[in-house]
Amino acid sequence: MTRLRKMMLEELQRRNYSQSTTTAYIRTVEDFARYFKRSPDQLGPEHIREYQAQLFNKQKLAPNTVTQRLAALRFFYVKTLHKPWSADETPYPKKVVRIPAILSQDEVAKIIDAVYTPFHRIVLMTLYATGVRRAELARLKVTDIDSERMVIHVQGGKGRKDRDVMLSPKLLEALREHWRSLRRKPAEWLFPGNRWHTANHPIETKVPWQACHAAAQRAGIQKEIHPHTLRHYAPWGIVTRGTPVEREGDMHILNRMTWFATASDVTREANEPRGPVDFKVSRGSTDKTLVEFKLAKNSQLERNLQNQTQIYEKASDAQRSIKVIV
Repeated sequence: MTRLRKMMLEELQRRNYSQSTTTAYIRTVEDFARYFKRSPDQLGPEHIREYQAQLFNKQKLAPNTVTQRLAALRFFYVKTLHKPWSADETPYPKKVVRIPAILSQDEVAKIIDAVYTPFHRIVLMTLYATGVRRAELARLKVTDIDSERMVIHVQGGKGRKDRDVMLSPKLLEALREHWRSLRRKPAEWLFPGNRWHTANHPIETKVPWQACHAAAQRAGIQKEIHPHTLRHYAPWGIVTRGTPVEREGDMHILNRMTWFATASDVTREANEPRGPVDFKVSRGSTDKTLVEFKLAKNSQLERNLQNQTQIYEKASDAQRSIKVIV
């Protein structure tokens, strides 16, 4: 391990960055140095500009991916080398916002019915019924299924946030049927890895993606389908069929749909100095509004939420906040 790599790794660990972010940042700096065949501490703004241009022109990367690469380089220069970083010289590319593919109820049923194996079927059913991300699904444990409270515990989700999602009776029965069908009952992971699903490690995140892609092809769905598409279906059902809101995540997606294609910049799960805020809506650097959702109601919740958002407003220099309790 080189001295610079060790320094950057230590800075990432000191800030408690996730393993995936740490790996991505290290790889970006390695790729940056490899492109110029020089140590990264010997490279400057002109090299960063050239590297950014070739990410678009040669590697054909998406704007959001290029933004991630620039964030990694900025961390390396500012936090590791303690060098200045000019946003004017290395601007982040303009965000590309696309309307997500929305499935109808019939299309969802066709996809689930077209799966190759019973294991893929229960994987897609869980994605559809809970709205979890595929990485979150892969890490679900047997002990995360709470049949008494009818919830599933999602541990260490996006932003390292734990949360509970609703467990429907149909999904619970399907999970129990899946459990009974296994020759070897898993001791820890709900969806164990390897071909026979008997490993002591969980499935890889590519398994849900492959199951979803193959089922969509067999079902003859022409839309671009991936596991995240099933996350979009739940809030769309709320809009089109009047389905009751059962998850805080549904309100989050509905909020993003409300602000879609507006002049406002909506940052989801913004990491403010005092903790994560559900949304920060801004127009420029001075007009900022925080949005915090709570899917619950008790005598103290409204007062606690008021105090919480006041702290967030001061920490983020926001002028106002919107508190939503359902």
